[in-house]
Amino acid sequence: MTTNTKHEPVFLKACRGEPTPYTPVWLMRQAGRYMAEYRELRSRVGFLELCKSPELATQVTVEAADKIGADAAIIFSDILLVLEPMGMNLEYSKGDGPVLHNPVRESSDVDRLQSVDVKEQLPFVLEALRQTRKALPESRPLIGFSGAPFTLAAYMIEGGSSRNFEKVKTFMYRDAGAWAALMQKLSRAVTDLLTAQIEAGAQVVQLFDSWVGCLSPSDYREYVLPHVKRVFEGLPQGVPTIHFGVGTGTMLEEIREAGGDVIGIDHHQDLDVAWGRIPGAAVQGNLDPVALLAGRDVALIRAGKVLERAGGKQGYIFNLGHGVLPPTDVETVKAVIDFVHEQTVT
Repeated sequence: MTTNTKHEPVFLKACRGEPTPYTPVWLMRQAGRYMAEYRELRSRVGFLELCKSPELATQVTVEAADKIGADAAIIFSDILLVLEPMGMNLEYSKGDGPVLHNPVRESSDVDRLQSVDVKEQLPFVLEALRQTRKALPESRPLIGFSGAPFTLAAYMIEGGSSRNFEKVKTFMYRDAGAWAALMQKLSRAVTDLLTAQIEAGAQVVQLFDSWVGCLSPSDYREYVLPHVKRVFEGLPQGVPTIHFGVGTGTMLEEIREAGGDVIGIDHHQDLDVAWGRIPGAAVQGNLDPVALLAGRDVALIRAGKVLERAGGKQGYIFNLGHGVLPPTDVETVKAVIDFVHEQTVT
Protein backbone atom coordinates (compact mmCIF):
# COMPACT_ATOMS: atom_id res chain seq x y z
CA MET A 1 0.00 0.00 0.00
CA THR A 2 1.38 3.40 -1.00
CA THR A 3 0.80 6.38 1.26
CA ASN A 4 0.98 10.07 0.47
CA THR A 5 1.45 11.14 4.06
CA LYS A 6 4.31 13.63 3.88
CA HIS A 7 5.50 13.25 7.46
CA GLU A 8 5.02 9.51 7.84
CA PRO A 9 7.78 7.87 9.95
CA VAL A 10 10.74 6.52 8.03
CA PHE A 11 10.21 3.01 9.40
CA LEU A 12 6.68 2.81 7.99
CA LYS A 13 7.85 4.07 4.60
CA ALA A 14 10.47 1.32 4.49
CA CYS A 15 7.88 -1.31 5.42
CA ARG A 16 5.89 -0.23 2.36
CA GLY A 17 8.90 -0.29 0.07
CA GLU A 18 8.93 3.48 -0.37
CA PRO A 19 12.01 5.75 -0.62
CA THR A 20 13.46 6.82 2.74
CA PRO A 21 15.97 9.56 3.65
CA TYR A 22 18.05 6.97 5.54
CA THR A 23 17.81 3.31 6.54
CA PRO A 24 15.62 2.84 9.63
CA VAL A 25 16.77 0.56 12.44
CA TRP A 26 15.14 -1.40 15.22
CA LEU A 27 16.40 -4.54 16.97
CA MET A 28 14.65 -7.67 18.10
CA ARG A 29 14.84 -7.89 21.90
CA GLN A 30 15.93 -4.26 22.03
CA ALA A 31 14.40 -4.16 25.53
CA GLY A 32 15.97 -6.82 27.71
CA ARG A 33 18.74 -8.11 29.92
CA TYR A 34 21.58 -6.25 28.18
CA MET A 35 20.20 -3.01 29.69
CA ALA A 36 21.03 -2.14 33.30
CA GLU A 37 17.61 -0.53 33.80
CA TYR A 38 15.86 -3.73 32.78
CA ARG A 39 18.06 -5.91 35.02
CA GLU A 40 17.35 -3.63 37.97
CA LEU A 41 13.61 -3.83 37.35
CA ARG A 42 13.70 -7.60 36.96
CA SER A 43 15.51 -7.93 40.28
CA ARG A 44 12.28 -6.69 41.85
CA VAL A 45 9.60 -7.96 39.47
CA GLY A 46 9.00 -11.42 37.97
CA PHE A 47 8.90 -11.82 34.21
CA LEU A 48 5.19 -12.64 33.93
CA GLU A 49 4.36 -9.87 36.39
CA LEU A 50 6.28 -7.44 34.22
CA CYS A 51 4.49 -8.63 31.06
CA LYS A 52 1.10 -8.25 32.75
CA SER A 53 1.71 -4.72 34.08
CA PRO A 54 0.81 -2.17 31.37
CA GLU A 55 2.68 0.57 33.20
CA LEU A 56 5.91 -1.43 33.52
CA ALA A 57 5.68 -2.85 30.00
CA THR A 58 5.27 0.70 28.69
CA GLN A 59 8.24 1.91 30.74
CA VAL A 60 10.53 -0.86 29.45
CA THR A 61 9.42 -0.41 25.83
CA VAL A 62 9.86 3.36 25.74
CA GLU A 63 13.11 3.47 27.74
CA ALA A 64 14.80 0.96 25.44
CA ALA A 65 13.84 2.69 22.19
CA ASP A 66 14.84 6.08 23.59
CA LYS A 67 18.17 4.87 24.90
CA ILE A 68 19.44 3.27 21.70
CA GLY A 69 17.76 5.67 19.26
CA ALA A 70 15.73 3.04 17.41
CA ASP A 71 13.35 4.11 14.65
CA ALA A 72 10.58 1.89 16.02
CA ALA A 73 9.58 0.47 19.40
CA ILE A 74 8.28 -3.06 19.90
CA ILE A 75 5.88 -3.64 22.76
CA PHE A 76 7.36 -5.55 25.70
CA SER A 77 5.39 -8.77 25.98
CA ASP A 78 5.84 -12.50 25.34
CA ILE A 79 4.62 -14.83 22.61
CA LEU A 80 3.39 -17.45 25.09
CA LEU A 81 0.90 -15.25 26.95
CA VAL A 82 -1.85 -16.15 24.48
CA LEU A 83 -1.55 -19.81 25.55
CA GLU A 84 -2.74 -19.23 29.12
CA PRO A 85 -6.35 -18.41 28.19
CA MET A 86 -6.34 -21.46 25.93
CA GLY A 87 -5.89 -23.54 29.09
CA MET A 88 -2.11 -24.00 29.17
CA ASN A 89 -0.37 -23.89 32.55
CA LEU A 90 2.58 -21.57 31.88
CA GLU A 91 5.48 -20.92 34.24
CA TYR A 92 8.79 -19.13 33.78
CA SER A 93 11.33 -20.95 35.92
CA LYS A 94 14.69 -19.35 36.65
CA GLY A 95 17.38 -20.83 34.44
CA ASP A 96 15.01 -23.07 32.50
CA GLY A 97 12.87 -20.54 30.68
CA PRO A 98 9.20 -21.21 29.90
CA VAL A 99 7.61 -24.46 31.04
CA LEU A 100 4.13 -25.65 30.07
CA HIS A 101 3.06 -28.10 32.74
CA ASN A 102 0.16 -29.63 30.78
CA PRO A 103 1.60 -30.22 27.31
CA VAL A 104 -0.49 -31.21 24.31
CA ARG A 105 0.32 -34.82 23.43
CA GLU A 106 -2.95 -36.38 22.18
CA SER A 107 -5.93 -35.34 20.08
CA SER A 108 -7.99 -35.13 23.28
CA ASP A 109 -5.58 -32.46 24.51
CA VAL A 110 -6.34 -30.41 21.40
CA ASP A 111 -10.08 -30.82 22.01
CA ARG A 112 -9.80 -29.34 25.50
CA LEU A 113 -8.13 -26.13 24.31
CA GLN A 114 -10.37 -23.09 24.73
CA SER A 115 -11.06 -20.20 22.40
CA VAL A 116 -9.36 -16.93 23.31
CA ASP A 117 -11.23 -13.68 23.90
CA VAL A 118 -8.29 -11.32 23.56
CA LYS A 119 -10.01 -8.20 24.89
CA GLU A 120 -11.37 -10.03 27.94
CA GLN A 121 -8.47 -12.34 28.70
CA LEU A 122 -5.40 -10.35 27.58
CA PRO A 123 -6.43 -6.78 28.42
CA PHE A 124 -3.01 -5.96 29.88
CA VAL A 125 -1.36 -6.47 26.48
CA LEU A 126 -3.78 -4.07 24.80
CA GLU A 127 -3.57 -1.50 27.58
CA ALA A 128 0.23 -1.59 27.37
CA LEU A 129 -0.04 -0.83 23.66
CA ARG A 130 -2.42 2.06 24.26
CA GLN A 131 -0.21 3.57 26.96
CA THR A 132 2.97 3.06 24.96
CA ARG A 133 1.55 4.65 21.83
CA LYS A 134 0.66 7.74 23.89
CA ALA A 135 4.14 7.85 25.43
CA LEU A 136 6.05 7.56 22.14
CA PRO A 137 6.70 10.45 19.77
CA GLU A 138 4.77 10.31 16.51
CA SER A 139 8.03 9.76 14.65
CA ARG A 140 8.57 6.40 16.38
CA PRO A 141 6.04 3.73 15.33
CA LEU A 142 4.95 0.97 17.66
CA ILE A 143 5.26 -2.70 16.66
CA GLY A 144 2.92 -5.35 18.02
CA PHE A 145 3.66 -9.05 17.67
CA SER A 146 2.64 -12.65 18.13
CA GLY A 147 4.23 -16.02 17.93
CA ALA A 148 3.35 -17.90 14.76
CA PRO A 149 1.10 -20.98 14.94
CA PHE A 150 3.93 -23.49 14.44
CA THR A 151 6.20 -22.02 17.10
CA LEU A 152 3.31 -21.81 19.58
CA ALA A 153 2.33 -25.41 18.79
CA ALA A 154 5.92 -26.51 19.30
CA TYR A 155 6.01 -25.00 22.79
CA MET A 156 2.65 -26.56 23.63
CA ILE A 157 3.70 -30.04 22.52
CA GLU A 158 7.32 -30.02 23.69
CA GLY A 159 6.33 -28.46 27.02
CA GLY A 160 9.18 -25.97 26.81
CA SER A 161 12.34 -25.38 24.82
CA SER A 162 13.68 -28.14 22.59
CA ARG A 163 16.77 -29.01 20.59
CA ASN A 164 15.47 -31.64 18.18
CA PHE A 165 11.71 -30.95 18.22
CA GLU A 166 11.00 -34.66 18.23
CA LYS A 167 7.69 -34.40 20.09
CA VAL A 168 6.12 -31.73 17.90
CA LYS A 169 7.25 -33.32 14.64
CA THR A 170 6.12 -36.77 15.76
CA PHE A 171 2.70 -35.35 16.67
CA MET A 172 2.52 -33.55 13.31
CA TYR A 173 3.46 -36.64 11.27
CA ARG A 174 1.40 -39.14 13.28
CA ASP A 175 -1.96 -37.37 13.54
CA ALA A 176 -2.62 -34.98 10.67
CA GLY A 177 -6.20 -34.37 11.82
CA ALA A 178 -5.25 -33.36 15.34
CA TRP A 179 -2.40 -31.22 13.98
CA ALA A 180 -4.75 -29.38 11.61
CA ALA A 181 -7.23 -28.80 14.43
CA LEU A 182 -4.49 -27.42 16.68
CA MET A 183 -3.15 -25.11 13.98
CA GLN A 184 -6.65 -23.86 13.19
CA LYS A 185 -7.22 -22.97 16.83
CA LEU A 186 -3.86 -21.24 17.03
CA SER A 187 -4.26 -19.34 13.77
CA ARG A 188 -7.59 -17.95 14.99
CA ALA A 189 -6.06 -16.90 18.30
CA VAL A 190 -3.06 -15.28 16.58
CA THR A 191 -5.25 -13.43 14.09
CA ASP A 192 -7.48 -12.12 16.88
CA LEU A 193 -4.47 -11.11 18.98
CA LEU A 194 -2.74 -9.19 16.19
CA THR A 195 -6.00 -7.53 15.12
CA ALA A 196 -6.67 -6.39 18.67
CA GLN A 197 -3.12 -5.04 18.94
CA ILE A 198 -3.63 -3.01 15.77
CA GLU A 199 -6.87 -1.62 17.17
CA ALA A 200 -5.01 -0.72 20.39
CA GLY A 201 -2.33 1.29 18.59
CA ALA A 202 0.18 -1.02 16.90
CA GLN A 203 1.13 0.48 13.54
CA VAL A 204 3.04 -2.62 12.39
CA VAL A 205 2.78 -6.23 13.55
CA GLN A 206 5.43 -8.94 13.40
CA LEU A 207 4.85 -12.69 13.35
CA PHE A 208 7.69 -14.57 15.05
CA ASP A 209 8.23 -18.16 13.84
CA SER A 210 11.34 -18.78 15.88
CA TRP A 211 11.35 -22.58 15.58
CA VAL A 212 10.01 -23.18 12.07
CA GLY A 213 13.52 -23.68 10.71
CA CYS A 214 13.44 -27.24 12.05
CA LEU A 215 11.13 -28.17 9.15
CA SER A 216 11.90 -28.99 5.53
CA PRO A 217 10.35 -26.76 2.84
CA SER A 218 7.91 -29.52 1.86
CA ASP A 219 6.82 -30.03 5.46
CA TYR A 220 6.39 -26.27 5.85
CA ARG A 221 4.24 -26.13 2.74
CA GLU A 222 2.05 -29.03 3.86
CA TYR A 223 1.70 -28.48 7.60
CA VAL A 224 2.27 -24.77 8.23
CA LEU A 225 1.91 -22.48 5.21
CA PRO A 226 -1.92 -22.59 4.89
CA HIS A 227 -2.37 -21.64 8.53
CA VAL A 228 0.10 -18.75 8.42
CA LYS A 229 -1.46 -17.51 5.20
CA ARG A 230 -4.84 -17.52 6.94
CA VAL A 231 -3.40 -15.29 9.68
CA PHE A 232 -2.05 -12.68 7.29
CA GLU A 233 -5.19 -12.69 5.16
CA GLY A 234 -7.31 -12.16 8.28
CA LEU A 235 -5.56 -8.98 9.42
CA PRO A 236 -6.82 -5.43 8.75
CA GLN A 237 -5.70 -4.11 5.38
CA GLY A 238 -3.18 -1.26 5.16
CA VAL A 239 -1.18 -2.12 8.30
CA PRO A 240 2.33 -3.35 7.42
CA THR A 241 3.21 -6.87 8.51
CA ILE A 242 6.61 -8.48 9.16
CA HIS A 243 7.17 -12.23 8.87
CA PHE A 244 10.29 -13.48 10.64
CA GLY A 245 11.61 -16.98 11.13
CA VAL A 246 14.91 -18.45 12.26
CA GLY A 247 16.71 -20.98 10.07
CA THR A 248 14.45 -20.28 7.10
CA GLY A 249 17.14 -20.09 4.42
CA THR A 250 15.83 -23.25 2.76
CA MET A 251 12.23 -22.01 2.59
CA LEU A 252 12.27 -18.28 1.88
CA GLU A 253 9.98 -18.68 -1.11
CA GLU A 254 7.45 -20.51 1.06
CA ILE A 255 7.74 -17.90 3.81
CA ARG A 256 7.07 -15.18 1.25
CA GLU A 257 4.08 -17.08 -0.13
CA ALA A 258 2.64 -17.44 3.37
CA GLY A 259 2.51 -13.66 3.74
CA GLY A 260 4.06 -10.51 5.12
CA ASP A 261 4.95 -7.16 3.59
CA VAL A 262 8.42 -7.38 5.14
CA ILE A 263 10.38 -10.63 5.32
CA GLY A 264 12.88 -10.93 8.16
CA ILE A 265 16.21 -12.46 7.13
CA ASP A 266 18.19 -14.25 9.83
CA HIS A 267 21.97 -14.11 10.12
CA HIS A 268 22.54 -17.54 8.58
CA GLN A 269 21.98 -16.09 5.10
CA ASP A 270 23.63 -13.43 2.95
CA LEU A 271 21.15 -10.58 2.75
CA ASP A 272 21.51 -9.88 -0.96
CA VAL A 273 21.15 -13.52 -1.98
CA ALA A 274 18.11 -13.97 0.27
CA TRP A 275 16.47 -10.79 -1.00
CA GLY A 276 17.02 -11.89 -4.58
CA ARG A 277 14.89 -14.97 -3.91
CA ILE A 278 11.85 -12.96 -2.76
CA PRO A 279 11.44 -10.12 -5.27
CA GLY A 280 8.84 -7.53 -4.41
CA ALA A 281 9.18 -7.90 -0.65
CA ALA A 282 10.65 -5.40 1.76
CA VAL A 283 13.42 -6.95 3.86
CA GLN A 284 14.57 -6.71 7.47
CA GLY A 285 17.91 -7.92 8.80
CA ASN A 286 20.45 -9.33 9.31
CA LEU A 287 23.55 -8.54 11.41
CA ASP A 288 24.69 -11.52 13.48
CA PRO A 289 23.90 -10.65 17.13
CA VAL A 290 27.30 -12.02 18.14
CA ALA A 291 28.97 -9.24 16.11
CA LEU A 292 27.82 -6.85 18.84
CA LEU A 293 29.88 -8.83 21.36
CA ALA A 294 33.08 -8.46 19.37
CA GLY A 295 33.55 -4.79 20.21
CA ARG A 296 32.54 -1.50 18.62
CA ASP A 297 35.01 -1.54 15.72
CA VAL A 298 34.18 -5.08 14.64
CA ALA A 299 30.45 -4.44 14.99
CA LEU A 300 30.67 -1.38 12.74
CA ILE A 301 32.65 -3.27 10.10
CA ARG A 302 30.11 -6.10 10.14
CA ALA A 303 27.21 -3.64 9.99
CA GLY A 304 28.87 -1.99 6.99
CA LYS A 305 29.01 -5.34 5.19
CA VAL A 306 25.28 -5.84 5.77
CA LEU A 307 24.59 -2.38 4.33
CA GLU A 308 26.72 -3.20 1.29
CA ARG A 309 24.60 -6.28 0.65
CA ALA A 310 21.42 -4.20 1.04
CA GLY A 311 22.78 -2.08 -1.80
CA GLY A 312 20.80 1.05 -0.96
CA LYS A 313 17.59 -0.51 -2.27
CA GLN A 314 14.16 0.72 -1.19
CA GLY A 315 12.23 -1.31 1.34
CA TYR A 316 15.13 -2.11 3.65
CA ILE A 317 15.14 -2.09 7.48
CA PHE A 318 18.36 -2.74 9.37
CA ASN A 319 17.99 -5.25 12.20
CA LEU A 320 19.78 -8.21 13.70
CA GLY A 321 19.42 -11.74 12.39
CA HIS A 322 17.86 -12.63 15.76
CA GLY A 323 17.54 -10.94 19.16
CA VAL A 324 20.05 -8.88 21.16
CA LEU A 325 22.10 -11.19 23.42
CA PRO A 326 22.30 -10.49 27.19
CA PRO A 327 26.09 -9.77 27.32
CA THR A 328 25.78 -7.05 24.66
CA ASP A 329 27.17 -3.60 25.49
CA VAL A 330 24.56 -0.88 25.11
CA GLU A 331 27.12 1.62 23.81
CA THR A 332 28.00 -0.73 20.97
CA VAL A 333 24.31 -0.99 20.06
CA LYS A 334 23.99 2.78 19.99
CA ALA A 335 27.14 3.11 17.89
CA VAL A 336 25.82 0.65 15.30
CA ILE A 337 22.48 2.43 15.03
CA ASP A 338 24.18 5.81 14.64
CA PHE A 339 26.51 4.30 12.04
CA VAL A 340 23.64 2.90 9.96
CA HIS A 341 21.85 6.25 10.02
CA GLU A 342 24.97 8.20 9.08
CA GLN A 343 26.09 5.82 6.33
CA THR A 344 22.73 5.74 4.57
CA VAL A 345 21.66 9.39 4.56
CA THR A 346 20.63 10.42 1.06
